[in-house]
Amino acid sequence: MNPNVMAEQTVSVAVQLDAVSKVYGSGSGSVIALDNVTLSFRRGTFTAVMGPSGSGKSTLLQCAAGLLRPSSGQVLLDDKEISRLSEKESADVRRERIGFVFQSFNLLPALTAIENITLPFRLAKRTPDQEWLNSLLSVAGIAEHVGRHPHELSGGQQQRVAICRALAPRPQVVFADEPTGNLDTRSSREILELVRAIVDRLDQTVIMVTHDPGVAAYADAIVFLADGHVVDTAGQLAATDVAERLTRLADD
Repeated sequence: MNPNVMAEQTVSVAVQLDAVSKVYGSGSGSVIALDNVTLSFRRGTFTAVMGPSGSGKSTLLQCAAGLLRPSSGQVLLDDKEISRLSEKESADVRRERIGFVFQSFNLLPALTAIENITLPFRLAKRTPDQEWLNSLLSVAGIAEHVGRHPHELSGGQQQRVAICRALAPRPQVVFADEPTGNLDTRSSREILELVRAIVDRLDQTVIMVTHDPGVAAYADAIVFLADGHVVDTAGQLAATDVAERLTRLADD
């Protein structure tokens, strides 16, 4: 498949990268983490980003989420350029329009699950949308556990809380970096089923970095990176087909 095929789909685009490069260092010691990447992510879909170690997966995610400023090119979030904002403007965008889920759950142990979920609202002195919050808790299957503290929850339940916290402000896009990396097989499957549900039932957009073909098999689309380039894209694939493509990338 043409590596730029996703960039050609301009209808209902949530995030667009136009000729994005990211270079660390300078001169002979510089490292090109992303090299002229043009790519778009459609709204209301789940995209997995894959590639060998050092391929640029995490850099792509951080540039797309506004955590890193590209060396060149631009990033658009719902047609608004976010790659050249001031630090304050970037922080506002990340707080109000972007959700993050990480491998480590990053829950505050002194707070209950519901207090962790609603913490961003308290910090911003805002009131959460209770109807939306109830929908999240229902879809996540943790409504009966919201009064518990993190140490009273399983790893899978803690990650569900973290996902609900990311979704509570109703972001336009949720970025996830190896969110199943610390979970056992059963908990990983449950989290992936939850991600699928929030995309299908709540019309959220999720962009996830993963190294696991089984995780990528849940996605609507898969982006394959190597040496800072998008070398392939695909629609839904079985885990065995994803693994085969990754093996080919490693051998090239």
